[in-house]
Amino acid sequence: MKNWESALIGPQVVLEDAIATMDRSALRIAIVVDDERRLLGTLTDGDVRRALLRHQSLNVPVSQVMCATPQVAQRDWSRERVLAVMESTQLLQLPVVDVENRVVGLETLHGLLDKRLLNNPVFLMAGGFGTRLYPLTNDCPKPLLKVGDKPILELILERFIQAGFHRFFISTHYLPEMVRDYFGDGKRWGVSIRYTHEETPLGTGGAVGLLPHDEINEPMLMMNGDLLTTLNYRELLDFHNENKGVATMCVREYEYQVPYGVIQSEGHLIRSMVEKPIQKFFVNAGVYVLSPELVKSVQPGIKVDMPTLLEQEIGVGRDVTMFPVHEYWLDIGRMEDFKRAQTEFESILK
Repeated sequence: MKNWESALIGPQVVLEDAIATMDRSALRIAIVVDDERRLLGTLTDGDVRRALLRHQSLNVPVSQVMCATPQVAQRDWSRERVLAVMESTQLLQLPVVDVENRVVGLETLHGLLDKRLLNNPVFLMAGGFGTRLYPLTNDCPKPLLKVGDKPILELILERFIQAGFHRFFISTHYLPEMVRDYFGDGKRWGVSIRYTHEETPLGTGGAVGLLPHDEINEPMLMMNGDLLTTLNYRELLDFHNENKGVATMCVREYEYQVPYGVIQSEGHLIRSMVEKPIQKFFVNAGVYVLSPELVKSVQPGIKVDMPTLLEQEIGVGRDVTMFPVHEYWLDIGRMEDFKRAQTEFESILK
């Protein structure tokens, strides 16, 4: 029940701040309480993602989004009883309450039942030129640029390892020998790393065609090698397996404010006017889960980007699902992004 108090929030806290609390506590839950710590509800990753899918405003009070009737454990329950309830309800956390419904702790399934290694392969894309980061990338591939004291790609690798993954493939193109020399076969991290090489750029989807298809028999996670995120990869994989799509794309919510008043008209008549409206969209976050069937369908030498590949699957009637990312996420594509990563690394990523 370590650090559970960092997950406590009041019902008036807005959703955006509740998400920040969840990220800081790393417990994947926010516990909503009144001034006397009586339990009012809980907010989990699933609650947040459902709110994002509804395009719920991040400024609404968490009381409008939370589960108001959460499952709880009593403080006198045995460990075995808590585990039994977690397994039967498929919950990862249980707030612990006393006889007056005051929160006195939090039990989590993580660390008790979920220490298994995952055999799912992970494919990391590290072949880009990083032209927008010149001159830093003149003689160094972007994934090897350091954030803090480690290369970006090493930070990505370590988070996957912490989640239990141990089978890695890295795609190279620009300065491939530097990537291979740094990461080797993965023994330094206790994992397996193998490489594919694009003689000419094939796009994120085309690179999949270079993998040893006969070895990809489980859903494969795929990620751009210039992203920093605290995304929970196990939860992403569970989501993909539960929804049984041919692929899952992680998405971020992007807001755009029209800088003018927008007019709704009918013929020559104005029916309504909205001043500088905000529009919300889901955008590609550069992290995917691909079914083995999809991986094996990509032939070597085909040039295609991942969005186009997924559009082709949708076009023939196959399900491609989306997984909203509310956790920390930064695409290091521009110099200002790289500088931002340096300032945020200590507080968020370490």
